Amino acid sequence: MEVYDDDIVLVAGEQRVSRGQYRDRLARARILLEQLGIGAGDCIGIALRNRPEFFELLAAATMLGGRSVPIAWRLKHDEVSYLVEDSGAKIVFYDADSASQMSGLPAVSVDEYEQRLREIVPPEPAEFPTGKFDMQLYSSGTTGRPKAIERDFSGIDLKALAPKLALLNLINFFGLNHPGEVHLICGPLYHSQPIGFGTSALAAGHKVVMMEGGFDAETCLATIDRETVTWLTCVPTHLIRMLALPDEVKARYDTSSVKVLMHSAAPCPPEVKQGAMKLFPQDSVWEVYGGTEGALTIISPQEARERPGSVGKAYPPGQELRIMDRDGKVLPPGEVGLIYGQSLLNFRYKDSPELDQQTWRDGFFTIGDMGYLDEDGYLFITDRMKDMIISGGANVYPAEVERVLFQHPGVADAAVIGVPDAHWGETVKAIVEPRGEVTEQEIVDFCRERLAHYKAPTSVEFVSQFPRDPNGKVRKRELRDRYWADAGRAV
Repeated sequence: MEVYDDDIVLVAGEQRVSRGQYRDRLARARILLEQLGIGAGDCIGIALRNRPEFFELLAAATMLGGRSVPIAWRLKHDEVSYLVEDSGAKIVFYDADSASQMSGLPAVSVDEYEQRLREIVPPEPAEFPTGKFDMQLYSSGTTGRPKAIERDFSGIDLKALAPKLALLNLINFFGLNHPGEVHLICGPLYHSQPIGFGTSALAAGHKVVMMEGGFDAETCLATIDRETVTWLTCVPTHLIRMLALPDEVKARYDTSSVKVLMHSAAPCPPEVKQGAMKLFPQDSVWEVYGGTEGALTIISPQEARERPGSVGKAYPPGQELRIMDRDGKVLPPGEVGLIYGQSLLNFRYKDSPELDQQTWRDGFFTIGDMGYLDEDGYLFITDRMKDMIISGGANVYPAEVERVLFQHPGVADAAVIGVPDAHWGETVKAIVEPRGEVTEQEIVDFCRERLAHYKAPTSVEFVSQFPRDPNGKVRKRELRDRYWADAGRAV
């Protein structure tokens, strides 16, 4: 399919950017970054909501030999400062939603960015980016602080691995690797899933449509209908919200254009997946399991109907999954243990050798989930080894929340767990041994002032004493089990 400069490539609400406009803005953005002192090896931070400037800044930094670190606009000042310092970002670009977090940081507002862009003498339009965007993505370890993920290419024959590496781009796997497709981004661009697939879609010549201002279920369906969306990625919470719409609302919109709807980032209840197969073409609903570190499994719609509850077989095809016990013994089918998979491109966590050691075993890595394989190699997740909470597809690390709780003068000790929630999958709960008089609302407000709101506890339980192991460690499983006993699921 031919591509032209008047083709629309980026859509955000009423804003529509053509290929020609994008190339022109990208050339200006590159000059602006150079004026701001960005060159090869430098890093910029991007703390923007879903908007076209996100993509042009990513591309401009890459063209200069630099990289970008996406920063959630929901983070608090201390959280943003940590990411800026750890990544070495020389400048952070921000909009109104993150303006209050930029005090003392080398930051440029999106309004200033736009003004300076207009002042640049129009250069020759830049080449449309079709390669990889260089990003510094973060995960988190047991310390609760985000950890930069660094790829390790040493000892890898990239040429020999080329056929498998091509499948790491799921656009190739799904047969969507040609211009003319329309991709819808449902989640925030600072998350690895939306930004990863969004940049891949843009590089492949797709029109990329962004939901701005947060997710709204009816707006999502209306956008699919209006833009004739052919593929989208989302989290189960998005599906739950769409399925909860009245039948007459869902009937207003045509979703028949969707070829692939891929959900990931959190466990999906079987009834939600079944509902999605009725709302969208039933053979369009795929699930990918993995993390920022890499994908581990994939399951097709047909396989999901045949094996409800499974997250599929090893991905890319030909890779191996293993279930191991704590001593590294490989367990047979049907036995629950820690899930390990292979990675075509090795990675490590920046300045975190202890976390690397916890993650890798005999060339296989884990993201901390428990499960088992059936006789045919299909994976079923049963529990989570790490304490990480997944609320609405967003990762919350209890250690980070607990660190804030310990700063409250009315908290003697604290533990944070995830508790089941029909809408979000799970929500954050603080269990507190109080010191003196303190209320639930005081603690919730204290955390919301210091953490992004999705990380703050939504409820607090006060206890006189925690259950502890002989070595004094809080038995979180015992705390958690009371809330999950009747949930019908473990994650």
